[in-house]
Amino acid sequence: PSSTMVDFLAENNLCGQAILRIVSCGNAIIAELLRLSEFIPGVFRLKDKADQQKYGDIIFDFSYFKGPEACEGKLEAKPELLDLDEEFRENNIEILTRFYLAFQSVHKYIVDLSRYLDDLNEGIYIQQTLETVLLNEDGKQLLCEALYLYGVMLLVIDQKIEGEVRERMLVSYYRYSAARSSADSNLDDICKLLRSTGYSSQPGAKRPPNYPESYFSRVPISETFISMVIGRLRSDDIYNQVSAYPLPEHRSTALATQAAMLYVILYFDPSILHTQQAKMREIVDKYFPDNWVISIYMGITVNLAEAWEPYKAAKTALNYTLDLSNVKEQASRYAAVTERVHTQVQQFLKEGCLREELVLDNIPKLLNCLRDCNVAIRWLMLHTADTACDPNNKRLRQIKDQILADSRYNSRILFQLLLDTAQFEFILKEMFKQMLSEKQAKWENYKKEGSERMTELADVFSGVKPLTRVEKNENLQAWFREISKQIMSLNYDDSTAAGRKTVQLIQALEEVQEFHQLESNLQVCQFLADTRKFLHQMIRTINIKEEVLITMQIVGDLSYAWQLIDSFTSIMQESIRVSPSMVTKLRATFLKLASALDLPLLRINQANSPDLLSVSQYYSGELVSYVRKVLQIIPESMFTSLLKIIKLQTHDIIEVPTRLDKDKLRDYAQLGPRYEV
Repeated sequence: PSSTMVDFLAENNLCGQAILRIVSCGNAIIAELLRLSEFIPGVFRLKDKADQQKYGDIIFDFSYFKGPEACEGKLEAKPELLDLDEEFRENNIEILTRFYLAFQSVHKYIVDLSRYLDDLNEGIYIQQTLETVLLNEDGKQLLCEALYLYGVMLLVIDQKIEGEVRERMLVSYYRYSAARSSADSNLDDICKLLRSTGYSSQPGAKRPPNYPESYFSRVPISETFISMVIGRLRSDDIYNQVSAYPLPEHRSTALATQAAMLYVILYFDPSILHTQQAKMREIVDKYFPDNWVISIYMGITVNLAEAWEPYKAAKTALNYTLDLSNVKEQASRYAAVTERVHTQVQQFLKEGCLREELVLDNIPKLLNCLRDCNVAIRWLMLHTADTACDPNNKRLRQIKDQILADSRYNSRILFQLLLDTAQFEFILKEMFKQMLSEKQAKWENYKKEGSERMTELADVFSGVKPLTRVEKNENLQAWFREISKQIMSLNYDDSTAAGRKTVQLIQALEEVQEFHQLESNLQVCQFLADTRKFLHQMIRTINIKEEVLITMQIVGDLSYAWQLIDSFTSIMQESIRVSPSMVTKLRATFLKLASALDLPLLRINQANSPDLLSVSQYYSGELVSYVRKVLQIIPESMFTSLLKIIKLQTHDIIEVPTRLDKDKLRDYAQLGPRYEV
């Protein structure tokens, strides 16, 4: 690629900055939609009779646009309706405006993305084309994310703000705002994009035909762009995640983020889902051979068995995965893995196990254990989730029952594994941060110590230093001086070379001991052993790498449980009630959950966007209120205990009089109630 591709995300790279801004904006729009969906004024649902009678004549759906004059005429005929309308306007115009701006931003988003693609196409960005951007690692990620986020926006809107409600809000906004009079408003386009799809998130609701692909095609998007993005997502590991998960059985977890993006983006080209069997088989083999419940964004889960039901090619390809023998195999495998790794983690968490030397000598083993834990927790949490299974769907129920049976599923045990894993990760991360900060100082210190030992040993063989029964030996004297110099010349900044050379020095010290029969002298042997020990410590220390922390961050991702975690609330509260010290372990779990915020905030942060504050406040606010919900059990159980204490002290325990007969002492002691207090 041309030299302008050097750093796609650099501030002076206009092409990179433009798409980064779009993606940053996409993440912020989704947060705003999620936030607003909790503030829909109830009347717009027109759920109960009272609302329908009172507001039915002033709240309209899109049929209003067929004859606005007639609707307004009806109102003007009745003064009391006009008053109600005016009052309703005053109470709701603020929130309606906010919803309208959010809806408008979704439309503006896809217009901006299309304009960016046109600019790329027309050569506005010097030497950049769609092809060159897709060759760049950051460029490829951002283009895929841009389309995926648009799909997520549309799905979130339909899931959280029902079609009828959107229409009523848009009409009210249109009636109450200046949008009516301004000619340049793009209200028309926004209404076209967001008119009701007929979808309902209510359990048991039927899925509208051609949903969501017809909804996704309301604003035309470049077909070349869609097909190139799908091509990249099908063939590449666009986030280089496989390196964090070297084992083949973890591959679908390594590629899960990308798989979720592909799932959403395929709705922009439904012909693949319907008829392109070879492509669908390839997609299922790579991303869904052993999993079918996926998290698409901040814990929104989808069960492919249900989602792909209407598409022939997709459904056929997935049949292999959903075959009951495969379901049985996966579930049994996770039952075995869970049992094995849980014992391992509990072993590691025992007092004194996670010491520095032990950790440094066992990095691969510890990381493998973490991978196994996280992969198992993820699979079990997603595939046993209630949200993932429509109880009216017989096949889904059958699959879920099979999983519960074969994985010997027990939500308490799974939750315990999550707690222990989070705690284990937390301790390891803290240790690693500490070791990284001290790494260079320690390494230099070991180097100095080792080199000094060699100089001292050289002096021993010079015959100047009297050491019992050591004859003068100029060869050995020169050799040890040379080794001392070699140790001093090791360079911390070139860790690979230093590591290699250290290993050679250790070997040389082992050989000299055998070759010159130095074993007979204990003191010489001690010098050699000490030096080897320092050199080993240097190798250990140089192996403390930032990559380990990064791998732990990738592997420990819990964003898929952003909503599912709620199903464990009662277990958490129960365990706190039984043993209050649980709270410290829960802290690690909440911190693990907090890492889910990295996902939506990453691009917003890279783009230096002013949205950073509001988006991070929204998600962390959600997390804080969840933590409060769990922890409210503490004041509850505290007050229950206090009430018991008060009752015991005021009713059951008799005051001890100032003077007391010795034989009555026992009655007044009341050991039982006092012990209970």
